[in-house]
Amino acid sequence: MAHHRSLNRALLVAGLSITVLIFSRAQAQESHWAAATDATAKTLIDWERQWAESACTHNGIEKKILAEDFQGTAPDGSRYSKQQAVAHALSAKPSEEACTLYEVTVHFFGDSTAILYGSESAIHTEADGRKHTVKLTWTDTWLKRNGNWQIVAAEDMPSEMK
Repeated sequence: MAHHRSLNRALLVAGLSITVLIFSRAQAQESHWAAATDATAKTLIDWERQWAESACTHNGIEKKILAEDFQGTAPDGSRYSKQQAVAHALSAKPSEEACTLYEVTVHFFGDSTAILYGSESAIHTEADGRKHTVKLTWTDTWLKRNGNWQIVAAEDMPSEMK
């Protein structure tokens, strides 16, 4: 009889432990919008600003913030990799000026996933010297791997200046 009680108690403890693990895992995946004071959100937004400015500054931020398995979707619908983004950034002539990042919002999903929504603009100079303003509205997906935040996916969409 004591053996059955011990077995039942062990099964109860195991069942409760599994329930707590499942519940805590589900809790960890809950989402929230970042507060203006959130240090991680501030860092991610700063890196987004550096990426938005890279066409003007050629700062090379793409090497740091894009994951090796990154895939981006350009405004024309074509796809590009980290290697293509870095090569383009390094080979680009100074054809952009007045690179500006607008408001960015950060939505966290657990402790290791964030989706950032934002927009940016720049004045682009064509080969013939004509200038026009380009504005992009974008969504970037960040993952924290091995303690490092990097973008794994980006989608840029042309939008109108208002």
